[in-house]
This record gives sequence, structure tokens and C-alpha cells, in this order.
Amino acid sequence: MPEPAYQVDVVVVGAGVAGLSAAHRLTSAGVTTAVLEAADRVGGRMSTEKVDGFRLDRIGQLLFTSYPELTHGPGLDALVLRPFAPGVLLHSDGRHHRAGAPAGGRGARGALNAVRALASAPRSSPVLPRTRGRNRASDPASSLSSAPTVAPAGTGSPDTGHDSAPYSPYAPHTGDRENTSPARANGRTAPAERAQLFGIGQPLRLRAALARLAATPVDRLLARPELPVSEALRTRGLPARTVDGFLRPLLTALLSDPDLTSSSRCADLALRAFAAGRLCLPEGGADVVPELLAATLPPGTVHTGVRVTSVSTTKVTTAEHGEIRCRAVLVATDARSAAELLPGLRVPEFHPVTVVHHTTDDAPDTGGHLLLDADRSGPVSHTAVISRVDPSRAPVGRALITSTVLGTPPDDVDAVVRRHLARLYRTSTARWETLAVHHTPRAVPAMRPPHDLRRPVRLLAGLYVCGDHRDTSTLQGALHSAHRAASALLADLGAGRSLHRADPAATRARAAAA
Repeated sequence: MPEPAYQVDVVVVGAGVAGLSAAHRLTSAGVTTAVLEAADRVGGRMSTEKVDGFRLDRIGQLLFTSYPELTHGPGLDALVLRPFAPGVLLHSDGRHHRAGAPAGGRGARGALNAVRALASAPRSSPVLPRTRGRNRASDPASSLSSAPTVAPAGTGSPDTGHDSAPYSPYAPHTGDRENTSPARANGRTAPAERAQLFGIGQPLRLRAALARLAATPVDRLLARPELPVSEALRTRGLPARTVDGFLRPLLTALLSDPDLTSSSRCADLALRAFAAGRLCLPEGGADVVPELLAATLPPGTVHTGVRVTSVSTTKVTTAEHGEIRCRAVLVATDARSAAELLPGLRVPEFHPVTVVHHTTDDAPDTGGHLLLDADRSGPVSHTAVISRVDPSRAPVGRALITSTVLGTPPDDVDAVVRRHLARLYRTSTARWETLAVHHTPRAVPAMRPPHDLRRPVRLLAGLYVCGDHRDTSTLQGALHSAHRAASALLADLGAGRSLHRADPAATRARAAAA
């Protein structure tokens, strides 16, 4: 038989999560695929450094259990998500205040009931009914269309989501020994203390606003007028204390955007994900996600250490192996590398991220929460005792504290961060050991308005592109863009007809040799 005109059906350039996820969808449809990666490992920016038994993420991207592509995407069945304690912990005026939104009631009806309950609750006692649902790290019902009750701050177990007593929203954190008082007995907080951070009645209004947001269809969110987040927050009818005390520090952490110049539509999606699920981390480190995707692809699909120098609709040229002929090419690199292969492709600006890892044998107890600085009194945007959330990231007897600095870091970043962490955790950091300082200048693509959350993934028949720069700058966005690109590619190739003019095993062998 004559040799086929191509060596493989599709070449995917880049072995980040987008390229690997797209390869899964293509191979599952019977399309022979070769994934080429210039680095000596898969994962791209989702990488984890191993140091003396510690697992240190380079970027420390925050994930949600409500990301549907993460919890239901192909190749990730074995992924274990470790959720933070429900909600977040806010540091303001030297105290810790807990504000949260664990998943509760499902669907728009649940959110509507929550809003009605909030509207009828006495303003002097903003208390919601207890949540009876159980939170699971990979709950299939927890998705972007979910609409739970929002922002409980009770004393229930963070592992189960059950509350043992009525709770008050945005109460000072009851785990702090110096904050205990008779007014907080049995998990209750005096109205004056509840109102300290946000003002009397404002937690109720904020919870109602988030519940309405969770009940709003995504299409309607994307049809809203688009503004920079900092401007949009002033038009939402919430007082400045609520915006500055909760929404601003939360969105800064979720969007990796210290100036909140991102699109308000992206902020709405982030808040919706926050209301629908739990902040979480992949067990074992960020690199577990791409490694799982790569390990579950057919043998010989992924090739590392292969530099692609040019692409066309029918071939790619590599520095090491010459030309590889194919029927289609999918460029799944970061935005800057993609533009080098596809001249004219838009390159966004980027948010730099610096992650500082410390260890100690006497870690502060923040109850497994993500700690935010509402006062903006230093360079740290958010921090957490990561080993409390995921014990596999630190050796037994040691605690791992991971802190994130957004924007340009200060010159003596470790010393400045230590002083800031001493205030945030209210403890001395003099004996903490610095494990690593990772600075990534192009960590997160900026999503400034106007931002197209569904940038085209099909450039022309035979040439496609995907990645977080084509969607939202999140893991969910990267995986969803891969889903869109694979669907477009399969439609163009004709998923219903035979794609192979030679024996599939021989085709895979040639791809592996390349």
C-alpha cells in the first residue's frame, strides 16, 4: 500500500493543560494525535518544585470545585481536590473576620429562596437557616449553574459543610483565642461585632446580591455592560465598606489583578464560581493536573524536548526532527509563543505573580482558610497554611505557608513579606524558613475590557489555537478553550468518517518515532 500523505492526523503544539485536554478529546474520537512540547516536562505554567519533601507551586493558581471542565473533563477522573475551609478569612484592623460561601441549595430556585429568606430576616439579626447539604470536593452538582445560599460563617465542620448552630455572616473568626467573648458563645456573635467590618445590615445585602448573581444564567452575565471591575463595583449599590472590606480583596486574589482593571464580566463569573463551590487545590501540587492528563493519553502521544519552529495547515517544522505532516495543527502554547507561530495573533498583557513559600514547625491556626488582607497594608494579596489544606505538600511535623504577591514585587521581597505575614497571622515569623521565591512575569493573561471570553479557536480549516488567552485566564478557561478547539477540529475533519488511510498502529508508531 502507498504511504499516506500524512504521518499523524493532528499535531498539538504545547503540552500544557489545554493541549493535553484537547489531545484527550481527539484521541477519544479515534484521531491519531502527537503532542509536541519544547520543555523537558509537561504542564507549562502549572508546575511544582519538589524540595526536601515539600511540594511548592510556582504560581499557586486558585481553583474551584465548581469548575465543570476540571471535575468532569476527560483524563481527570483520578484527580483529588483539596478544598479550603468554606469562605475566606479577612484581616482588617488587626482582627480576623470570616466571610464565606460554601455550596448549599442547588439551582435557581434555591437561590431565589435564599433571597426571599434574606429579605424577610430581621435586619438586627441577619441569620440564615442551616445548610443541610454535604460539600464534596468533586460534587457533580456543583457547577457554574449552581446557586447556593451564600456566605455562612457558622461553626460547622469545614469537611462536611454541616453547621451545629445558627451562624452570623461575616463574624469575627471564632478560632482566635484573643477574640473569644461571652457574646460568641455557641457560635453566636453580637450584632455590633457582626457589623464591625461591613456596617449594620450590609452583610445581609451582600449575601442577597451574591445569591442573585448565582441564580443569574451565564448568558445574561455575559450580556451585562462591560466595565473595569473597579468601576463596576461602584455601580452595584453596595457601600464602600463592603466593597473594600470583602469584594476588592477577594476579586484581587481570584483575578490576580491588584488594580482590578479586569472585565466586570470576568469578575461576575469568578464571584459566581465562588458562590457555587469551594476554593480548592489539587492534591499533591499543581503539576498533578497535567501529569494526570499526559499519563492517561495513549502511549507515544506526548513528546517532550521537541521545538516547533513553524506551522501550517498540513505540517509542522521542528528543530530536532524536521517536518511532520498532518491533517491539522492545534497551537496550545501560551499567548506569546502562539503569536510567534501564528503572526497577527493578539497577545494580551500579563499580570506578574510572585509566590513565597515558608515552613515552620509551629504554624498559625487559621482553620484551613484562605487569608486575605482587607487593609492592603503590605505586598501579600493572599496567604494560607497550605499544608492544612493539603497535608501531602509538606513532610510530617512541618507546616507549609504559601503567600502570593501580585504586581511588581518589592526589592527585598522575602523580608518585606515576612513583616507583612507577621501582621496578618499575628505571630512572629523570625524563625520561619524560606523554601523558595518564585517570580513569574507572565503568569496570568490580563482580561481588560473589552474582553472576548470566547475568542475564536478556529483560525482556518486545518489551523486552530487554544489556551487561557482564548477564554478566561483560569484553569477552567484553558480547559474550556481546549474543548471548543477539539470540537471545531473534529467537525472539520469529519468525526463520523474514517480518518486513517493506513493501519492505526503503524501511524502511531510513525508519530512516536517523530
